[in-house]
Amino acid sequence: MPLLLDTARSGAAVELHGANCMTIGVVNNMPDAAYEATERQFLDLIRAATANAVVHVKLFSMADVPRAGPIRQELAARYRDIAELWDTRLDGLIVTGTEPRAANLKDEPYWATLAKLVDWARQNTISTVWSCLAAHAAVLHAEGIARRPLNEKKFGVFDCEIVSAHPLTTGMKPRLSVPHSRYNDLPERALAAGGYRLLTRSTAAGADAFVREEQGGSLFVFFQGHPEYETDTLAREYRRDVGRFLRGKQEHYPAAPEGFFNDAATALVDDFRARAVGDRRASLIADFPFAALEPALENTWRCFALCVYENWIVYLKDRKAERRTAMVPAQRRRRHARRIGGLRPAADRRSTG
Repeated sequence: MPLLLDTARSGAAVELHGANCMTIGVVNNMPDAAYEATERQFLDLIRAATANAVVHVKLFSMADVPRAGPIRQELAARYRDIAELWDTRLDGLIVTGTEPRAANLKDEPYWATLAKLVDWARQNTISTVWSCLAAHAAVLHAEGIARRPLNEKKFGVFDCEIVSAHPLTTGMKPRLSVPHSRYNDLPERALAAGGYRLLTRSTAAGADAFVREEQGGSLFVFFQGHPEYETDTLAREYRRDVGRFLRGKQEHYPAAPEGFFNDAATALVDDFRARAVGDRRASLIADFPFAALEPALENTWRCFALCVYENWIVYLKDRKAERRTAMVPAQRRRRHARRIGGLRPAADRRSTG
């Protein structure tokens, strides 16, 4: 079934209706250098995960996420302002993370808007996916559970296991692998105490995916990892971090992504590290062996990513059908009441005003 990308502005697009049509919003908060890749990753994953529905996708941006002028203009051409959400409803919503700038999320320039988005999503979506930093922000706003800084970046592909049966884990193998890329972590005990249900976890990376049914009826789905990542995303992030070291933006040479490079790739990046540490200069990043690495990269998490998003689309479709079915008796009662009212004797149909 098709994915229909809506890039119309100011509500000008034709709305799709019907039990077989899903409308999903994507709020893309990623930094300038990564927003296009992130958009592509989520759209490709939704497209691949949709078999029996027409998915209508709307892209949204938040004005208070720091952006360079040219990127802000690019977003304005295809993305809707987040303000357009407040008076509408969506079947599903995906909210991406971004690179943290402040130690406390409440000090981020977009905090107020993101907190408002959490409150809106409870009442106006069937389900919302919160990715990485967005997951941390949603949990902080809802339950006051603060993320804790890690001693070092949690970066790589980590073995996870399913710890709870749920519609989102239907058909999955008990063990899977998921990319993670973050500097902070949510404590599992605090999540459990706050009513969150852990779906997948890793001995090395902690909580991976978890859910909670909100009072407004929306299923909130949280990912600390990144099942949407493409095969080369971790390698690109690693090259970015190496470039920051070479430019003097960070003190220590970054660790390679854990559990990702095979022996041949590890030898390539180790050789480059030795060279970079001994000859630290910004221009050296041009020699980073990215092209040589690509043939050795393997996407071991794609099956998990497809399965969880296929299950999410099915969940949206099923809940939408249930709501439509529940609405039919009420609509019939209202029509019946109007017919009965119209058949009352003329003497009873007098004005009460």
